[in-house]
Amino acid sequence: MDDQNKNLILATGLSFLVIMVWFFLFPPPETVTDATQPVATQEVPAAPSATPDAPITAVPPDAELPATPRVGIDTPRLQGSISMLGGRIDDLSLKAYHETLDPKSDIVRLLSPVGKPNAYYALYGWTPAGSLDYEDVPGANTQWTQVGGSTLGVGQPVTLEWDNGQGLVFTRRVAVDDHYMFTVTEKVENRTGEAVRLAPYGIVARHGKPLNLQNFFVLHEGVVGRTDGTLAETKYGDLEELPEVAREGALAEVTEATQDGWIGFTDKYWMTTLIPQQGQPFTSVMKFVPGADIYQTETRQPLVSVEPGASTEVTSRLFAGAKEWEAIRAYQNEGFIEGGEAAEPIPGFIDSIDWGWFFFLTKPIFAVLHWLHALLGNMGLAIIALTVVLKALVLPLAYKSYVSMARMKELQPELEALRERAGEDKMLMQREMMRLYKEKKVNPAAGCLPILIQIPIFFSLYKVIFVTIELRHAPFYGWLKDLSAPDPSSIFNFFGLAPWAAPMPGTMMATIFIGVLPILLGVSMWLQQKLNPAPTDKSQAMIFAWLPWVFMFMLGSFASGLVLYWIVNNLITFSQQYVIMRSHGHHPDIFGNIKSSFSRKPAAAPAGKAANDSRPPAKKQKP
Repeated sequence: MDDQNKNLILATGLSFLVIMVWFFLFPPPETVTDATQPVATQEVPAAPSATPDAPITAVPPDAELPATPRVGIDTPRLQGSISMLGGRIDDLSLKAYHETLDPKSDIVRLLSPVGKPNAYYALYGWTPAGSLDYEDVPGANTQWTQVGGSTLGVGQPVTLEWDNGQGLVFTRRVAVDDHYMFTVTEKVENRTGEAVRLAPYGIVARHGKPLNLQNFFVLHEGVVGRTDGTLAETKYGDLEELPEVAREGALAEVTEATQDGWIGFTDKYWMTTLIPQQGQPFTSVMKFVPGADIYQTETRQPLVSVEPGASTEVTSRLFAGAKEWEAIRAYQNEGFIEGGEAAEPIPGFIDSIDWGWFFFLTKPIFAVLHWLHALLGNMGLAIIALTVVLKALVLPLAYKSYVSMARMKELQPELEALRERAGEDKMLMQREMMRLYKEKKVNPAAGCLPILIQIPIFFSLYKVIFVTIELRHAPFYGWLKDLSAPDPSSIFNFFGLAPWAAPMPGTMMATIFIGVLPILLGVSMWLQQKLNPAPTDKSQAMIFAWLPWVFMFMLGSFASGLVLYWIVNNLITFSQQYVIMRSHGHHPDIFGNIKSSFSRKPAAAPAGKAANDSRPPAKKQKP
């Protein structure tokens, strides 16, 4: 076996092994759609006070919530309402996103009120301290009234008010920008004859796990937060294993922040996050209430003291919407976007998007992809252009590898001569080979580099396509309507020509009856092999013959955007290798290699031997 073929088999085998491990350890996620699962309908426990003896109460599971007035929400991207019971932001849908590719399908619903399946909402209030009790401050069951009668919209805030009847008047002003950021300003006016102390809090509560929980290892779903520069991601299962904290009345983790931070729940594409005032201390809490099956995140801001006749205001923010990279980056860098109220930047907010282990690659790759998409107007074209950019960046290293491979071919006659001289002396053969490589300045391992370089890029692009909302339902051309999903075409129905449906994605039938893009991937890999003649060793030749088709079926269930990248990458690699081989005087006989791969004729046997006879020729008998 010559060294070039050894390197090719090593590189290809390594790539194959890595993808096999990825395929089996991280299979495509299964959507959970068990509609029969019981839904918890309990109320959120009251937020704990700054005092350790604060009680925690909950509405009984069978309690019926009274009908309550609502204030509408209507912006270019959001629609919903705010409940006057507790002033909860508990009804929110995203106008720009549909559940399926069908434009007539329901728009995505993010937040739902108590009493609906999988209640999910944000709640603000005050915790009492000193002489105040819980009845003196607004909480989860406070009945607010609206000042004025407008609907919440961009540049059109709404104001809620509650008078506790004992000299404290609470006002809540809610504003929203033209994306997904709410600004909540809490005000308390002290009309009593003594100073009062109290602390503002914010809660995001989730009753039960999401029905569409992906449960996919490569994707984070659950609590995401940042405290003083440290990012923390906690899955729902890990919340259920938190230690019990008596003061919280639940399984909880309490973190004290000194400067900045935020915390909330993240799904694959959506997020609801509490953002207290930055630049000051606050308490970050995540908890799970087993009896109520409630997952909860909280931010608690410092106690304030309000003198008689005085008032105080505290402002915080709530992000509730799609994890759009451009908007989240603007909130991080500028603090607000057009239509929103001026606010301080949110450090590290871009990390609310799950960039994964290769974040140092996924972040710049997506930034370039986003820019190319804005330039070209089509995500498929942007992926093709990104592939060209990536290949151009690694071209110097790839060029050295391809040149080394070409020189290895030039050394084959000398290596064969060495083998004949060395015979069975492997030490001599190894020593002479190293001398020859050093003399000719050839690196025998360089042939592995082009494939090794592709592995982290492939996984980073996989992560980008899988988790970023910009790829969700992003079309290419023709039948490819969603580059974040597998190719929907199938051999089973002759690529849509037959009157029956293709197999459901994720099934064994879909794995066998692949679509157009996976077939093009296999063909591109097969053509790339034809730059060189098939190995003379039958075992090598068989391995090389099967690899393209094995990869074709393995990657058939991957996102079509990723398969498109791999096809374009193969075609560019083919062109680069062809040009480099020609520049070194080697003229690849592509058509001859293709023709020989279909030929069943055995190679010519040496003189005196039959084609399939390895026995020595018989001696002539004397007459």
